[in-house]
Amino acid sequence: MDTMLEIAKRVDDFMMERSPVHDTMRRLALAFADLGVPFAIAGAMAANAHGHRRTTADVDVLVRREDLARFKDRWIGRGWVDLFEGSKGFRDTLNGVKVDVLIVGDYPGDGRPKPVSFPAPESVRDVQHASVPYVSLLALLELKIASGMTAAHRLQDLADAIQLIRVNALPRDYSGQLNPFVRAKFDELWQAAQVSDDY
Repeated sequence: MDTMLEIAKRVDDFMMERSPVHDTMRRLALAFADLGVPFAIAGAMAANAHGHRRTTADVDVLVRREDLARFKDRWIGRGWVDLFEGSKGFRDTLNGVKVDVLIVGDYPGDGRPKPVSFPAPESVRDVQHASVPYVSLLALLELKIASGMTAAHRLQDLADAIQLIRVNALPRDYSGQLNPFVRAKFDELWQAAQVSDDY
């Protein structure tokens, strides 16, 4: 069992962006860039890039199915291994960090068809983060809200959305930029984000 000091050091390393997860993300970005294919970092690492600071144990990457196949043809067995035979996801053998893959055109949350799907990475890249292409705040919110709305086990996505609204001081009318499927939920989460935890 880890001591409190070891846990605190891991959290500190993560917040200082020198964790194994950050190293895996940077290695992954270089590997995809080497292939010349579009991709974007999503999930908790994108939330961190947009101001919601929290730790995570894996990296989510948004990519087309055919580009994932190209990545695996080139890199599996060369610093990366499949999680299991036929899996989308894979693991960084250097850091032991898992990479979850989000396929363009698939659906967040319960995986069932809905008005929100995983978009083409080049259409939602955040231009402010040039070194690593992250999913934009707008796209990240749409995906997290749609996920949390349709999958009961994905409540962390809704909690992340609340924190992203709060730390970015998003106005209530920001919902007008979002897919209509998630607008009412955004409004509910926006109201929750206005509540202070100070007693």
